[in-house]
Amino acid sequence: MTQVISSSGHDDMIHDAVLDYYGRRLATCSSDKTIKIFEIDGDQHRLTETLKGHEGAVWCISWAHPKYGTILASSSYDGRILIYREQNASWQRIYEFTLHTASVNLVAWSPPEAGCHLAAASSDGTVSVLTFENNTFSHVNFVAHGQLGANSVSWAPSQVPGSLLSAQQGSQQQGPVRRIATGGSDNLVKIWTHNPPTNSYDHQCTLTGHTDWVRDVAWSPTPLSKTYLASASQDHTVRIWTLPAGGDVADQGAWKCETLDFEVVVWRVSWSMAGNVLAVSGGDNRVSLWKERVRGGWGCVKTIEE
Repeated sequence: MTQVISSSGHDDMIHDAVLDYYGRRLATCSSDKTIKIFEIDGDQHRLTETLKGHEGAVWCISWAHPKYGTILASSSYDGRILIYREQNASWQRIYEFTLHTASVNLVAWSPPEAGCHLAAASSDGTVSVLTFENNTFSHVNFVAHGQLGANSVSWAPSQVPGSLLSAQQGSQQQGPVRRIATGGSDNLVKIWTHNPPTNSYDHQCTLTGHTDWVRDVAWSPTPLSKTYLASASQDHTVRIWTLPAGGDVADQGAWKCETLDFEVVVWRVSWSMAGNVLAVSGGDNRVSLWKERVRGGWGCVKTIEE
């Protein structure tokens, strides 16, 4: 079912719209500095809350997994990350992160198995990871893309490809992995893995090939037989990076890349929940869906125009 929210309640351009885990609530954010919460009931929708607090355009919003409560994070041009929680039908701001010195472009919650962690990419070149535990927040901040800026961040699945099968076969199963990919204005995609003893994120690999800003990165959310990572760029391409099961994430040569060419800037990439269909949105207001062919390569299976 496709539903159009004909009256968004915003006074300016909407930058993000995200359904919660159950598909019952829609959060939207806008250049008008606000976040709107809608209740979705069948083909009906109702505006239930307007969240304020940002002093600039709100670029991105992200729902935490419901096992941690009804929690929503937002990032803004004002350089801040705000985190809201609903309790007893009332929304309250429970945390404000202000250590970034430039626009925070994207926020994303980790897979729930790894804990309650929020990663954020900023134009100041750093990535921050906020951890919510025992009703308190802690943070780690590291330089990811230098002064040129970080545009996007995406979490890897908490289980590595092949680990589910290994567990069924009696092999030792690895614990949840905390790993992220970032994309920056240095035209690079970088991979980072959490180091528990130091509570830091170690750089593991840099994937090169884009010739302009990397606007978005997206890790396939399902640990299939391979690892899939997509990146979208202003160079009019999407690159799909593939690592075979058992491959070393830190080995740049182990990653295979296929390039999808477009006639326009590519803004966002997003995987299906099953992890085998990639949605690509670009500057021509089109969304195209791509799927890997049985004999290799990727083909466009559908194009949706506004």
